[in-house]
Formats: sequence, C-alpha cells, structure tokens
Amino acid sequence: MRIYSMIFRDTEPSFYDAVDPVDFEGFLMTQLNNLDSELAQELGDFPEDDLDVLFTPKECRTLQPSVPEDGVELDSHVRDCVQTYIREWLIVNRKNQGNSDTCSLKNRGSRKDFHKMLQKQTFESETLDSGDTSFQQVGPQHIHALPEEASRTTLASSYFELRSLQPDPRLENLLRHVSAEEFERQNEEARRTNRHPELLALYPSVDEEDAVEIRPVPDRPKEHLGNRILVKLQTLKFDIEIEPLFACIALYDIKERKKISENFHCDLNSDSLRGFLRSHTPLIDLSTQARSAVFSVTYPSSDIYLVIKIEKVLQQGEIGDCAEPYMVLKESEAGKEGDRLSDEDLFKFLADFKRSSSLQRRVKTLPGTLKLEISPAPENLSCCLTPELLPVKPFPENRNRPHKEILEFPIREVYVPHTIYRNLLYVYPQRLNFANRLASARNITIKIQFMCGEDPSCAMPWLPILLNDRLQTGHYSLPVALDKLPLHYSIHSPEKMPSQTPPIKWVEGHKGVFIVEVQAVSSVHTQDNHLEKFFTLCHSLESQVTFPIRVMDQKITEASLEHELKLSIICLNSSRLEPLVLFLHLVLDKLFQLAVQPMVIAGQTANFSQFAFESVVAIVNSLHNSKELSKDQHGRNCLLASYVYYVFRLPEPQREVVKPGAGSSAISMESRYYTFGRTSAVSVGSKLLQSRVISCSNPDITVTQTATDEEVKNIMSSKPMDHSSSRMSYYVEGANDMSSICVNPRPSNKKHFHEELALQMVVSTGMVRESVFKYAWFFFELLIKSMAQYVHNIEKQDNPRRTRFSDRFKDDITTIVSVITSEIAALLVKPPKESEQAEKINISLAFFLYDLLSLMDRGFVFNLIKHYCNQLSNKLNSLSTLISMRLEFLRILCSHEHYLNLNFFFMTPASAPASPSPSLSSQNSSSCSSFQDQKITGMFDLSAEYRQQHFLTGLLFTELAAALDADSEGISKVQRKAVSAILSLLSSHDLDPRCSKKEVKIKIAALYLPLVGIILDSLPQLHDFTISESRSGKGRTGNPEEEQESAGTINQNVALAIAGNQFNIRNSGMPLVSLPYRQSATLGPETTRNLLICFLWIMKNADQNLIQKWIADLPPMQLNRILDLLFICVSCFEYKGKQTSDKVSTQALQKSRDVKARLEEALLRGNDRSAGLNENLRWRKEQTQWRQANERQDKTKAELDQEALISGNLATEANLIILDMQENIIQASFAAECRDNLLGGVLKVLVNSLGFDQSTTYLTHCFATLRALIAKFGDLLFEEEVEQCADLCQRVLHHCSSSIDITRTQACATLYLLMRYSFSSSSNFARVKMQVTMSLASLVGKSPEFNEEFLRRSLRTILAYAEEDMDMQATPFPIQVEELLCNLNSILSDTVKMREFQEDPEMLMDLMYRIAKGYQTSPDLRLTWLQNMAEKHTKRKCYTEAAMCLVHAAALVAEYLSMLEDRNYLPVGSVSFQNISSNVLEESAVSDDVLSPDEDGICSGRYFSESGLVGLLEQAAELFSTGGLYETVNEVYKIVIPILEAHRDFRKLTLTHSKLQKAFDSIINKGQKRMFGTYFRVGFYGSKFGDLDEQEFVYKEPAITKLPEISHRLEGFYGQCFGEDAVEVIKDSAPVDRRKLDPNKAYIQITFVEPYFDEYEMKDRVTYFEKNFNICRFMYTTPFTKDGRPRGELSEQYKRNTILTTMHAFPYIKTRIKVLEREEFVLSPIEVAIEDMRKKTQELTAATNQEPPDAKMLQMVLQGSVGATVNQGPLEVAQVFLAEIPADPKLYRHHNKLRLCFKEFIMRCGEAVEKNKQLITADQREYHQELKRNYMKLKENLRPMIERKIPELYKPVVKVHSTRYN
Repeated sequence: MRIYSMIFRDTEPSFYDAVDPVDFEGFLMTQLNNLDSELAQELGDFPEDDLDVLFTPKECRTLQPSVPEDGVELDSHVRDCVQTYIREWLIVNRKNQGNSDTCSLKNRGSRKDFHKMLQKQTFESETLDSGDTSFQQVGPQHIHALPEEASRTTLASSYFELRSLQPDPRLENLLRHVSAEEFERQNEEARRTNRHPELLALYPSVDEEDAVEIRPVPDRPKEHLGNRILVKLQTLKFDIEIEPLFACIALYDIKERKKISENFHCDLNSDSLRGFLRSHTPLIDLSTQARSAVFSVTYPSSDIYLVIKIEKVLQQGEIGDCAEPYMVLKESEAGKEGDRLSDEDLFKFLADFKRSSSLQRRVKTLPGTLKLEISPAPENLSCCLTPELLPVKPFPENRNRPHKEILEFPIREVYVPHTIYRNLLYVYPQRLNFANRLASARNITIKIQFMCGEDPSCAMPWLPILLNDRLQTGHYSLPVALDKLPLHYSIHSPEKMPSQTPPIKWVEGHKGVFIVEVQAVSSVHTQDNHLEKFFTLCHSLESQVTFPIRVMDQKITEASLEHELKLSIICLNSSRLEPLVLFLHLVLDKLFQLAVQPMVIAGQTANFSQFAFESVVAIVNSLHNSKELSKDQHGRNCLLASYVYYVFRLPEPQREVVKPGAGSSAISMESRYYTFGRTSAVSVGSKLLQSRVISCSNPDITVTQTATDEEVKNIMSSKPMDHSSSRMSYYVEGANDMSSICVNPRPSNKKHFHEELALQMVVSTGMVRESVFKYAWFFFELLIKSMAQYVHNIEKQDNPRRTRFSDRFKDDITTIVSVITSEIAALLVKPPKESEQAEKINISLAFFLYDLLSLMDRGFVFNLIKHYCNQLSNKLNSLSTLISMRLEFLRILCSHEHYLNLNFFFMTPASAPASPSPSLSSQNSSSCSSFQDQKITGMFDLSAEYRQQHFLTGLLFTELAAALDADSEGISKVQRKAVSAILSLLSSHDLDPRCSKKEVKIKIAALYLPLVGIILDSLPQLHDFTISESRSGKGRTGNPEEEQESAGTINQNVALAIAGNQFNIRNSGMPLVSLPYRQSATLGPETTRNLLICFLWIMKNADQNLIQKWIADLPPMQLNRILDLLFICVSCFEYKGKQTSDKVSTQALQKSRDVKARLEEALLRGNDRSAGLNENLRWRKEQTQWRQANERQDKTKAELDQEALISGNLATEANLIILDMQENIIQASFAAECRDNLLGGVLKVLVNSLGFDQSTTYLTHCFATLRALIAKFGDLLFEEEVEQCADLCQRVLHHCSSSIDITRTQACATLYLLMRYSFSSSSNFARVKMQVTMSLASLVGKSPEFNEEFLRRSLRTILAYAEEDMDMQATPFPIQVEELLCNLNSILSDTVKMREFQEDPEMLMDLMYRIAKGYQTSPDLRLTWLQNMAEKHTKRKCYTEAAMCLVHAAALVAEYLSMLEDRNYLPVGSVSFQNISSNVLEESAVSDDVLSPDEDGICSGRYFSESGLVGLLEQAAELFSTGGLYETVNEVYKIVIPILEAHRDFRKLTLTHSKLQKAFDSIINKGQKRMFGTYFRVGFYGSKFGDLDEQEFVYKEPAITKLPEISHRLEGFYGQCFGEDAVEVIKDSAPVDRRKLDPNKAYIQITFVEPYFDEYEMKDRVTYFEKNFNICRFMYTTPFTKDGRPRGELSEQYKRNTILTTMHAFPYIKTRIKVLEREEFVLSPIEVAIEDMRKKTQELTAATNQEPPDAKMLQMVLQGSVGATVNQGPLEVAQVFLAEIPADPKLYRHHNKLRLCFKEFIMRCGEAVEKNKQLITADQREYHQELKRNYMKLKENLRPMIERKIPELYKPVVKVHSTRYN
C-alpha cells in the first residue's frame, strides 16, 4: 500500500487533480464484443437508450373534463387555455431510474417487513436482564467475621462438592480424530450457512442530512381545494307548517368582513308542501335536490360563521307581518317596517354576537328546529357535483340526492396555477332604491338576463360584461331607464351614456339606484392588464387579424406591433403575483413559443427570443423571491419544478403567418429568423428586472457586450473551431432575395429549443445572467427535458450519442458548465448566505451532468466533470470547502442508475482501455478472473489507471483519500461527508435487486478494492473504540462526533501497556501501539464506524480466493495493520443491547448534539468565512425531517424490539466477517510459512471479540475457530503467546459461567481442549493450569455479576470430558485436571463471601486482603488478588491505596527476580521498597523454603519479568501522581531508573524524567494545598457484630470528610443489615461501659483522630507531606471533670489524651487498619491551662510573623487574647492558677511553667500590637488605640502574678511523675 507521506495544510496533494477519463463511447464501440455483456445487460440496457417520454393523461376529478359548450367558434386565447388544461402531462423518465427509489427506499426506512426475515440473536446480557437474578442478594443479613487466616475450603470437601453436580451435555465429536484441514473446512462450511446476504440492510441508514442525491419528484399540478367540510341538512321545522320554506347557506368571515363562499340553496320541504309549487316548476333538475354541500376553506380561522337564511315564497306585506304567525308572543315594538338584512348588518350582528351572548335576548326569535350534521369531507365522496354542476368521480348510476361542491371565495390570494377550465360569473342584486318615487314601489321583481345583442323595448339598467375586452367585475350603482332605449346602447355603460335626442328618461335623474355586485371566477379571463395585453398581442401574431387592433384603451397598428409586444413581454413581470401564478403554465408556454418561433411582421423579421428568455428569467426570479411560495429542500420553487416536470413540452411550430408590409403586396414568402450573435446581445436585463419600460422604438440596436467572460474565451479557444463574431441560427431561403444563389431552396432548417436556450444562457449578461446562475436548476431541467424530447423524436438508430447534438451546442454546454463552476467558486469565498447559494448551484450543476449522462456522449460529460473538479481546485484555497463541494457533486453523479456500468465494473483485463499516455501500463484492471498475469496488490491501489478507467469511483476515492489526509479546520465534517457518500453507494448496491447475484456482487466489490488501501492508510486516525468507552456495555451514549476528537487517541494507558496488563484498559490486550503514527485529524466515532462497515462490506462480498492471495503477498507490517483494523472493528460493532423506551436512541441523541454543536460552531465563528463554507450547515428548517423520524423518544416496545433484532444481527454478521478474515489470514500465512508473528495478532482479535457481548451464533463459530487454532498451532500458542494465552483463559472461563447452555457447552469444550493440547509438554500444562487458576481469581475479584452456579457446572462438565477421554486415560492428565478443578472450586467459595460484602467496601477489601494473604505461598495468585484490590480501589477513587497494592505486587515480583539471578540494577527484594512504604516488608515472607522459582508454572505470569516489574511500578507512579503523593513518585522511579538505564531505554528514560519534573513542579506549586485524608477511630460494640464486637479500627476517609458524613454512611449501611432501629451511634468519645448497652442493639462509636508524633519524631518530619505519610499513631482528646460532667470550671477541668497505634502504617493496601494498642494520659486542670496558653502563644506568634502579613487574622487573634470581654480568657486563667502559690509542692513546677507561659504570652501580645500599628489604615486608628489600651490593662493586671516566683523552686529539684494509664 502506498502511504501518502505528505501532510498538507490547506494545499491539495499532487494526486488530487482529476485524470483524463476514458473516451467512453469510443471504447464501447471498439470493445462491445469483448464485454461481459451478460452482466452489463443485467444492470440495465447498457448501450441502448433507456429514455422514456411518457404522455400521461391528466387526472380529471370529473367524469368529463370541464370544457366550453360545443359548437361555438372559440376565441384563440380561450382555445389555448382549454388546450393547456386538458392536454396530457409530458413526463421524461429513465427506465431504471426509479426516481432514486433505491435511495428513498433506504432513507425512508421503508424496509418495514425486512425484520420479519431476520433470526433473533441471543445475547448473554439480555438473558441476564430478563431473569436470573437468583444469585444477587440484596445485602448481607448477618455479618460474618473474617478469621485472620483465610479459611480455604479443603480440597477433599471441594472434590465431593464438584462430584455431586450434574454435568452439561458434551460436544459429541470433540474428541474424534480429524485432520486440521478437514476441521477448518467443516468450520468454514458451518460459518457460510445461514448468513445474511446484505450487510448494509442491517446498518442504520445514512443520515438524510447528507443525502443530497435525493431529488424529490414535484407534486402534480392540481386544482386547488381548501379544507373541505361536509354540511348535511336533515330537517327544518317550525311550530306551524303552512307553506314551503327554503334554506340558503353560506360561509362568512367576520374578521375580513367578507362572504367566503357561494350560496347553497336547499329545499327541505315535505312532499305535501312541495305540492303547492308543482304547477310553477314543471322540471326539477337533479342538482336542486341536493341537501348536503361541501364547503371549502383555504384559510381557516375562528371568525368563520355558517349562516343559514330561511326564505319563503313572496308574500304581500312587511317582513315582520309575514313572520308573525311563526312567533310565540307578540313583541311590543312590532309594526316597524323591516328592511331586508344586508350583508353589512349581518357582519355587525355576528360581531356583536361573538362579543356577548346577552344579545340573543334582544333579537326576535322564531321557535323551530333545524338539524344539520357537519363533518370533514371524506376523500372520495360519491355522487358529488362541482360548482359547474359536473359529476365528480365516483358518480354511481343510481342517482340519489347529490352533494354539491360550493365554490369558495378565498379571503387572500391562492397561489395555485389553473389546471381546469372554469368560467363562472356570479351576479348579486343588492338593493333597488325607489324610496323617493311618489308612487309606491313595493315587491318589485328583478329579472336578470345574460344577453348577446340588445332588447331596446324594455326599461332597465344594463352592464356590459366586457369593456375593451376586459371583464367587468365589482360593485356597480346603475341608473334605471324608464322608457325605450336607442340602438347600440349596449356599447356604453349606463352611467357614462352620452346624451341622446330625444333624451332618455331616468329614474331620479340618472342617479345610481340599482346596486349590483358581479363576481367572476375564471381560468380564462386573467383580470390583469399586463397579462391581458401580452396574450392579446401574442394571438394577434398567431391568427389573421385586421389592424389596428384594440388592447385595453390603446389602438395598436401593425407597425407598432413588434415594439408593443416587446414592451408587453418586458412588463409581464410587473403583473401581480397571483394572476401570474394562476396563468403560469400558459405564460411560460407562450414565452418559450416566442423564443423559437420565427416571426415576420410587416415584412420585417422580428426576433423575440432574447426578450422572451429574459422575461422567463425575471419570472423565475420573482417566484423564487416570493415569501408566499414554497420551495423544496434543494431550494427549487415548487411551482416551477412541477411545471418543468409535468407541463413543459417542446414548443410546436405554428403555421407561418406573415404580416405584409404596409406598402408591399402580400407575398407569401419563406420566413427567416435569426438570433443575436454573441457580441450583439443587448441586455434588457436590468430594465427588465426593475420593470421599467423602454421608450426606444427599436430595442434591437447592437451594443457590444460589455462583460466578456475570460473563462469562456479560454475554454472556447482550446477547441479549434470557427467562431464568427456574430452567430445566427438561420431560416434563410430567399425566395424574394434577388441575390439568392440557391436555385433549390433546402428544406427549412428548424431552430431547436435546447440550442436556443443554451445560447441564451451563454450570451446573457448583467442581472439576467446572475439570476440564470442563481436559479440554474430551472434552466438545466428545461434543457434536459427539451433534449430528451429531441432525442426521442429523432431516429435514435442513425444517431449515435456522439453525433446527436451539434458541436456548437456542446461548446455552449461546456461554456455554461465552466462559467457556473467559476460562479460557484466566486460565491464560496463570500459570506455564508452566498456560500449557501453556491451549495445549491453546485447541486443543480451535479444533477444537470447526472442527467446529461443519459443523453449525451458520456466521454464528453466525463470531461465536463474533470474540468469542474480541476477548475474548483484551482480557484478555492480552503481545502475543506473544496472537498465538501466536490463530494456533494460526486455523490449526486454516483447515484446514477447506471453508475456501475459507467465505471466499467465488468471489465476484464483483456478489454482495459488503452491509456492516453504510453507510460501507464493498462494491464491493471479490477477483474478477478486471472491472478497470474498481474500483481494482485495493485488492485488495492488507487492508481492513475484505476482513476482513469473507473472514472467516477476514482474521483470519489480521491476525495476520500484527500479528506482523510487533510488536517485543516472543519475537516472532520468533510470526512464524515466523504465516508457517508461511499457508504450510501454501497448501501444502494445492497438494496438494488439487479446486484443481488453473487457473481455481480464479486465484480462490484472488486471495483471498491482501492478503498481497502485507503482505509488501511487511515488506520492511525480511526477512533479507537477499545479505549474511549467504559466497559459497561449498556446505556452509554455515543460521543458526539466532534468533541470526541482526542478521546480515542492513545492515552496514558500506553504506559500501562508494557506488559499488556489487564489493569484499567478495558481488559483488551495492548492498545494499538504497533502503528507508525501519522498526525492527522482523528475521525469521530460515527465516521469511523461508517468507514469500517464499508471495509467489512468489501471483505464480505469480494472473491475470497482473491483476498487470500492478496494477504499472502502482503508484508508482515501490512498484515499487522489489517489485524489492528479488525481489532478496532470488533470493538466498534459491539452489540449495545436493547434500549429501554425511556432512553433516547443513542444515535438520535448523538445527532441532535451534533446539530447543536454545529450550530454553536457556526455562531461562534460568525463571519469567519474561510472556515469551510459554513461547513454545509444544512440544519435548516426544511432539513429537519430526519430529526423528527429519529428523535421520537417514546418508541413503542415493538419498535425497540425491532431495532434490537436488527442491531443484534448486524453485530453478529460484522463479527462473522471479521472471523472470516482471520481465517483467511491464518490460511494465507500458514501457506506462506510466516505464521509466528501473526498468530499473536489473530489471537488478540479473537480474545478481544470474546470480551464483548456476543450472540450465541458468533460464539459458536468463534470457539470452533479457536479449537482449530489450538489443534493446529498448540505448542506455538503455549510457548510464544503466553500473554495472549492468559487472556484467552480468562475469556473462555468467563463464558463457562454463561447462563446460556450453548455458550457454556462451547466454552467448556474449548477450555478442555486447551488443557489437553498443552499437556504434551509438562511446562506448558503447568503454565496453563496456573493461568486458568489466575484467570478465575481475577474473574472472581473483578466481575461481581458472574454466576458461580453455572461456572461450577462447567467445571463438572470439564471433569466429565477428562473422564471420557479414552486416549488420555493412561496418562496422569485426568488426575491433574481433577486436582485443578477442585482447586478452582475452592476459589469459587471465596466469591460467595465476597458477594455478601458488595455494599460494605471496607469489609470487602478486608476479605480480598485475607484471600490475597491466603495465597502467600502462590505468588501468581497473590499478585492477581493484589491487582483485583487495586482495581476496586481505583473504582472508589482511592488512588493511593491502589498504588500501594501495585507496589506490593512489584515487591513480590522483585523478591522472585532476586531469587533467580543477582543483577545489581534490580531491587534486592522487598527491602528496596521501604522508602515507598514500611508495610512492603510483608512481601518478603515468600522465602526460598516456600517457593522454588524453577518449579513449572509458578511465577509464569507476564508480570514476573523485568518489563513486568517496570510496568507495575509505572502504573503505581501514575496512581500516586493522581492521588497527589508526588514525593512517592520520586521514590518509585528511583527503582525504575536503574532498570531502564541497564536496558539503554532512552526513550522511556526521557518520559520518566519528564514525569519526575512534573512531580517536583507539583510539589512546589501545590505543597501545602494538598489534602491527604481524614482519619476516624471506629469502635464496634454489640453481639450483633459477631467477631467485630469490641474491635477498634482507624478508617482513612477522603480529605475534608466531616464526622456526620462517615457517621451517616456507617449507620446507613449497618442499618440495612440489622434494621434501622437496631443501630445506634455513640455521640461522645468517652470510654464505653458495656453494662449500660442494650444487648439487642449494635453500637458504633466514631471519633475524629489526628496523626500523633513524639517530639523527637517531629525533627524528621519537616514537610507537610512527611507529617501525613507513613503514619501509624493517632490521638484524640476527651475533656472530663471528676463528677462525671464533660466540662466544668477552669479549676476542675481535666482532659484525657488517647494515643492509638495501628497494625500497619497509612497509606496501606486498604483503607481501614485495626488498632493494636492504646495509651492514655490524663492532664490536671493546671496542665490543661498550660497546654491552652502554649497554644494561644503559638497562634499569636504565627499571626505576627505571617508572610505576607494578614491584618484581619492578626486583629482576630489579638482581640481573642487582650479583649476585655473574653470569657475564660488569659486573665481569668491567671487569676485561678497564679493568684496564690499552690499548697501542694507537687504543683510548684506546673505553677512555674504556667507563669513562664504567661510571660512569653504577654511579650508576644506586645509584638502583635506593634505589628498591628504598622498594618492599620487611617480609619482603624481608634480601634488600634482600644486594642492598645486593653493590652496595657492586661499587662498591668498580670504583672504581679508573673513576677511572683516560688522560692522553693530554686532549691534542689524534686521529681514529679505524671500519672499514666495504659
């Protein structure tokens, strides 16, 4: 493998530029015959086109589409509209594309039935959770005392106990003779059966956030329906039924004061009442029988009311009179004439009604009942009529009453384009005011007619519906004519009627007396001036019209037609958004028609192409910028997306229409048209976008293009082609052209839409160009769709891909891609908003090329991709941004349905394309069919040939390699993206039914082989799952990707790995130190996991022979890397167990944290734009769908079970692939004879895998492999791999205690085989026996949850194997096995005891200490137990004690080493450790008579060696350092350094000295600030304590532990044991009187004690550390008086000092030590006074001399000494003891001592007062004076007493004894 040695900071590596791709089509042509065509066919029609242009009929809601009535000559605009509404959708599909169904399948997790095929895997952890807790006691119910010597179960009893058990069933063929090869073959066969074929189907799907390749299919355009409500009227009844009544229902919005629906009229009368009307209604239409209506509400609110009006047949009289019969009682105020309720009144009434309900009392009510049912309308309501009364599907034949859809009048704009023909006019007569007419005008009937023509005979108001072709709608007040009207009255509106002769008579003199409202709902009339004008002018071009034409109130002549049309095109964008959206489809169709339609107006060729294009751009711009309109996740406006997808089709050429010039005769001539040349494109862009109107009559004036694009020039100039300065596409057939040379005009050369569009994109400038790029997706999709239709229409057979499109068109495409790429690069260095834009453009460009791959010459498209990649890398300086952009781009391209074929995955060596440069040999291809002629290793390399031939995959791998190699800011997200891209590709293969055949999978896997090389190179960067997570197995959350960067890197544990010990590193052998370390960004856990699953996928699907041959060729260093990789894989795919429903899914939590972290990072970085393109922050609102999916925290049990089922299968499958790989390595290396150094590596991985929670399926296969290994390499295993063997024993033993029978059976068989094969050499067997024993001891000490019942049963099973093994009966083997098993059984007995003390740490440590002591004669086991203790201490954070355990262990090893040979650099046994701790000498008990080091199996553990000794000591030093005992670190290293010097290990020496320096620095900086521990004396009293009764201990507690804390802890614990009421804590420290205690209670006495030193000792203990280390004497004091009270007057206050001596010095290997002896001193009152005064004097001295001085402290001490009010202060003491000379001569000496004390005291007071004078501030002067006064006073009072000496004392001395109690 190549390791890229360079490390680049933000510069691309040399291999980063894209290579020249293969000439795809050419290669296909030449090689078609050699292709493995079968495979190619299988993955889709490869050489053939798979384009599908579908005409799909529109879904029509009604039985017949809505169209105008037949037989009418339709206006051209109406015809166009109807045509648009009823024509079919045109959809371009690709047969295999499935619209990224595979992606959506994967990402929507719609593998809903997938889990039903899976087998449930059984895991130990889950069987434990569910039941078997029988062996876990809650806490000891009785405290067992521990005798000093550990009581080991005797072997005899142990043997008897074992025999009484029933063994498990045995593996029947374990002892059968079979060759190693046969054994391996059987194993492999078993492993291969029942495997899951698709690994990635089990893997959680790739984050949606990265899945840019999903391009959502837009929704089909359909008629807008709001929220539909079904209202059914059931009955309408009043108290009297005398006439037919009718209901009229409508919706009103009182906030908007608007009626929001049409009226629904309903007849609920009974047949009898309806009979009254029968004569008037001869015909009844079905629609009038409806009694239920569907209302639609687009903008729901609480202000909408359903108003039901009751109507009756017209009757003479007032409304009040007519309603009277229906009322119960007459209102007093009736008689007023009521007006008809107007809408205004109604709104007012409803608003009042909403405000208060009291209003109802003031309203007249008619008693009656109205029953109606309101519900949401069902989806498919049968028997329904539209507002046009068309039947809606389904409409059954048997006609019952229909439902009516009631048209909505929405309160605000609705932005949904029209898709059906609707042309409805609603006329509402509001009021007729004839009030001022003298004659009574009552009960006037109004007749409304819709007339075509005039009826001048009757008097009336009228309203022209069309005025200047514009629909008239709104409120009108019309005058009413009284007599006959003149002819042609209808062209004028009545209010503007010119005066006539004779004059017309009007009611009230031409006043508007008739008020009417007209409302139109039309999909034909635009009701917008700009649109109206545009459509009218377009139609005037298309059909024969006579000029001048009238548009609105403007006359347009033929001469001004072109100018006006251009103006109207420009102004289109000024129209209101709503009408523009409503008629969007038609507007765009028309504009595209204009873009390619040749026009000859008045004999001149008119060209609208550029105007039309710019108008489209402007419309696209407004739609995207509108806040009202929705966009999809790629930022595409949904309306435009569905237009392109469904509606757009190539404009059909209209029939030629020539408008002859004014003077010339109308010659029908061949039309011609041209397009602007590149240099003459005038930009109307800026004007267009600002919607200004050009006044210039000819906007075609040629202007030189200002913005010449350098980029385009360069690219164009690289192709030798003719470019005239102006380029035109012609229709040139000059029939009337005199200079025409052509005699035979050639057929008219049609202008192609895609060419025109591409040209317009290229020549656009200014703001138009900017918008084209910004919304490039739309133009790209238009291009693709038009190209697809073009390809569909031409004869494909005669048009190979190369020649389908013109060279000019290809140049334009090249230019567009190039310019857009520069645009992306330019935007990326701008602020985040712009770079977000760049990201979207980048995605659009990728989709464009993705689509082009299906249409154009693929070699051409590959070149575009190459240019894109190289162009971006030249322009961008931020590496992470660059890779990120290229990745998203490639990710989209690689999601192509023919991705595999595009990469020639089926290539065989014979058909590799010729390389462009002769230096590259092209033999290297991805085939696996012939190994002979090529070096297989090359297949795993990302070589130039590979990148050329497998172009897209090559590019993707290049990005990945670069991302992994980089170390710039923000790179980790890019790495995540790169890995996720590859993972999603592999997942798509796993989910693609075309790839399910094994041989196809093998070929595909061969395509990905270089990925293996890349992964192996990135090994040092992988997150190391072996270290960073606690070994708890459950309930841990994955670390968030970023913050974890350092956690996985190799930590201080490396120091502990010298002997690969099992301490504190998750029991895994050595961490990965075998790697040459490359300093690059560490990958986060998620990225690592994704990368590793890719590796496993390749290993699973690749050809296994190929893998074996590759392994055989690899150098050992690379093989070790593979093993390291597998080692990480094991930890990575550990089964995490089922999550309980109350826990959030780890991944979801992880994700939300990720998102949060990214958000924070973005906010913190603010405007730092170089920081990597905002790192593609796609946590925008449209991107949150995955979060809702994943973060539902309340998953159902079924969902959790399903998750657990899938992840269990994933863990099993991943581990089995790892196992397959190890078998491959074993076989390949065995063949190559290089097995010695690999065996250890393989074992390491196997042992690691056994340490995790594995399924029974895996364990069965793993144990089988282990047995094969033991059988094949037995001796090698036992002699070379001692450490691995020890670990193996421990793991296998652990599984022997499994609760699952299958696992136990397998583990027992393996353990038995291990012993049996080691028996061949006696030393090996002894060693294995020792290792098994130690493993058990270690297992017992470390894992509290294993079940000894099962383990005992396993021991019995092994015994059964030994008895049944006929071949071994003649040897001593069975007897030795039995002995070993009995010994193991007795060790198990210790564990039962340990279980009882699980809750009492001190008792537990005592027990472990006892067990370790019991192994005094067996150093290996003692060492194991010392380590068990160290582990327990570390868990409790007692680091010093843990370190001491390791020091003891090291002393043990030193004893052993010094017996072996005398080396002067080694410690001389345990004596050399005295400086570390005086306790260590107890390890020297292991002397020659007990132990002969030559005896086999003794001291065979990995620690009994020099490196083991160093390892233990280094660990101890680390722990001392953690515990703050830096001085001890120095002592430890004093022993280590000579050994390292002797080994010339300078690297280690450097490290050691740097650690020493750190330790000394810490002493200097933290000296006095350290806290070493607090000590308490604890006494136990009461028979309940058993042997603890009357025992005293000193407990060491963490620093600053208060008495109540330890008291609470012990009381709580023993309260649990004996019951809370049975335990009492004795509060004082006085001696306990047994007689006063309740015999049924347990008493604990706890006293605070301090270390005690004699005066001579204090001379040596100078430092703070020395006063706290190696201490075994403690003191506490108890005050008392003679009469039994603790405290009394000064003259009667005695004090008892108690000194305790413990068995060992603290710190020791445990935290409580028994008290060995106690001494007591009683101080008489005067002695107590002397002690007090000495203490006071010391305090004063300290405060006075403190540096730097502390005024507050000094004043406090002074105040306490000289203050006048101090109770029992110095003066009182002097007065009690010094006032008179004592009568008892024995007290003379004490009297004198006290006098001298006072003398010194008053002197110190003086010094203190002086010192205070120097320190005070101005405001304290008075306070100081007060102090000084008090001092002088005290001094005066004391003087006589101090000066009085006892004359007798100056005679010869008398001896005085202090009483001493022992």
